[in-house]
Amino acid sequence: MYHEGNRALQDAFGSRALADRLDEKLRRDRFTADDGRFIASLGFFFLATADAQGRPDCSFKGGPPGFVRVAAPDLLVFPDYDGNGMFKSLGNLRANPHVGLLFIAMGEAPRRLRVNGTAQVVEDDPAMAAIPGAQLLVKVTPADIFPNCPRYVPNLQMAAPSIYLPDAEKAPVEPAWKSFELFEGVVPPRRR
Repeated sequence: MYHEGNRALQDAFGSRALADRLDEKLRRDRFTADDGRFIASLGFFFLATADAQGRPDCSFKGGPPGFVRVAAPDLLVFPDYDGNGMFKSLGNLRANPHVGLLFIAMGEAPRRLRVNGTAQVVEDDPAMAAIPGAQLLVKVTPADIFPNCPRYVPNLQMAAPSIYLPDAEKAPVEPAWKSFELFEGVVPPRRR
């Protein structure tokens, strides 16, 4: 799980044995039932990708709790929703399938879970029909799953869910920026 850059800093700070113990005792390559429950309880996560040259990008991904699900011990699935049309994250995945996902619970019992692995973008999966607002699916095969110390995670409470969350019972709410004169004539219609 560690490369020479990690090892050099572990050695400089005397933490190699601790890093090895964390890898030995906590790292896994299959999701547990508890991982699945934790991930499904959240309404957001952070997705790190890189292009073919290794230039990084990090994106916030949000949806209703349960929008990310562990479909099998070796498979995590989440939908891609309508956004700004740049496709930075998903475009990167087509050039470089390596991903890092960070799941964080920011409440009275803070918790973090990292998932590193490979991902593929799927366009025509029948499962999309059951996910309101899904325009694509991302399927992640984990290589390293491990909890992270939640020590610095703040205790934040959600005041209200986003008004933009997809809902099968309601028409999607369009963000105001899509109607700005600056974007007139270039905002594509929603695909789903």
